[in-house]
Amino acid sequence: MRVDQEAVDSPDNRATGIPGTSIEIIEPPETGHVRHALLDFDGTLSMVRDGWQDVMVPLMVDVLRECGTGESDEELEALAVDFVDHLTGKQTIYQMIRLAEEVEKRGREPLSPLEYKRLYNERLTPIAEARKADVKAGRASPDSVLVRGAREFLEELRRRDVRLYLASGTDVEFVREEAEVLDIARYFDGGIFGALPNYAEFSKAKVIRAILSDFGLGGPEILVVGDGYVEIENARAVGAVALGVVSVEGNRYHMNADKRERLIRAGAHLLATPDLTGGGAVLDYLGV
Repeated sequence: MRVDQEAVDSPDNRATGIPGTSIEIIEPPETGHVRHALLDFDGTLSMVRDGWQDVMVPLMVDVLRECGTGESDEELEALAVDFVDHLTGKQTIYQMIRLAEEVEKRGREPLSPLEYKRLYNERLTPIAEARKADVKAGRASPDSVLVRGAREFLEELRRRDVRLYLASGTDVEFVREEAEVLDIARYFDGGIFGALPNYAEFSKAKVIRAILSDFGLGGPEILVVGDGYVEIENARAVGAVALGVVSVEGNRYHMNADKRERLIRAGAHLLATPDLTGGGAVLDYLGV
């Protein structure tokens, strides 16, 4: 389900909210039914990988430059920024599939998308590891690497007996380990899911459909929370309640600058800006 651009641009979208919070009500959902909730990880709860775009785009520029087409770094960067931004929210492998396609277009034999993904993880891992090391050593608190309000929101969900699931486009082993370091893995009694070596075996849509099927749920009985258009579209496709998180991500390419508009176009019922502060009020509004 997508909302048209007129709806995105309408000033009315900023006029309705939950009193005392920065939560916007874009389209009132059906309330009083939520029993399960699926949450995205990076950018929604965790900031361990914040700035990942500043790693991915330069890698792609390096790869495309080697094709020897004479394109400037600025041209290659603009191309990479466009498709990386467009594919954000999907598994990382999809961005690497597109990179391989761009190499092939330039008459060169690409590496496999999995190999490009490995090279990307090699560059990103030291950044994520440094942040986790600070938490493990006590130099930083787990909450300092969480989106503001995330822990309180998770605690409120569990206090209200909502069954929680974590689903991310990041490799599942990284998601599980990082959730443990941030001390939030314990909230997800429904399970933690992420990208698999065979990328076709996992998607957020599959996890959502499995929850609905396993528990015989109707759409409004599941709340989907995320900062990407993918999980919001997945939620609306099955009639679930969709809460978009307009979190601020650090990257020099200004990617996700239009995150609010993108989440509205994807069909978000509610928007939390710029973080999950006020999450308890959202649950009150939803009748949880």
